[in-house]
Amino acid sequence: MSEHNSPSSGVGERATTVAHNARVWNYWLGGKNYYPVDKEIGDHVLSMFPTIVEAARADRAFLRRAVTHLTETAGIRQFLDIGTGLPTVDNTHEVAQRIAPESRIVYVDNDPTVLVHARALLTGSPEGATDYIDADAHEPEAIVQGAARTLDFDRPVAVMMLGILNFVLDTDTAKGIVRRIMDAVPSGSYLVLTHPTLEIGGEGGAAMMRFWNENAKPPITGRDSAQIADFFEGLQMLEPGIVPCSQWRPEQPADVSEREVAEFGVVGRKP
Repeated sequence: MSEHNSPSSGVGERATTVAHNARVWNYWLGGKNYYPVDKEIGDHVLSMFPTIVEAARADRAFLRRAVTHLTETAGIRQFLDIGTGLPTVDNTHEVAQRIAPESRIVYVDNDPTVLVHARALLTGSPEGATDYIDADAHEPEAIVQGAARTLDFDRPVAVMMLGILNFVLDTDTAKGIVRRIMDAVPSGSYLVLTHPTLEIGGEGGAAMMRFWNENAKPPITGRDSAQIADFFEGLQMLEPGIVPCSQWRPEQPADVSEREVAEFGVVGRKP
């Protein structure tokens, strides 16, 4: 294994033989924190579903646009980013603190590779704060309690759930997680979500997901627009609503980077 694709020491040996989403995603985004098995599975998925890299990059661009809007226009200064993934470019704290250095960001993940890199790389501006919680998305109580050390839950919070609910296979459980966390934040808070869907990509996407679930971890599921809308029950969706994340408030005229990708992007406000 070359040093250019070695995530870190201290990660269990099994990690080198089973592909993991955080590392495959990092590979698709052009990062260096992955193992050969992650590249192998990532390349095979790409051969089955060639737009997957475009979706990964569109997801990252959506994050940048959403955080920019919430910081610049909505005045949000607190972000709870659940399902951080491996640090790449334009992480949530970098985007927010570039605009408002006093912004406070809490990252949540439970992958040991992410944990190693988060502690080393997710350092924020001196005026603000950046923290990391080692917790599972299935543990909303632990997330809320841990985040309260850094975030003020009497002030609006942007809850970032990008590409994370697709790993919660039971939809009712996923809705319960969203509801518990959004109940903890006050009026004026936001939910920012991306989620893969089979409404775009059809059978090719279904075959890709089946291959992933048989050869990598954690298992994944897609959801349709009606199921995504259920996550925003009681919230006010910002325009343009539920759309491919590449088409959520694009910054330039439509071109190849704004084609439909099989990943919804949505932002909603808690009234």
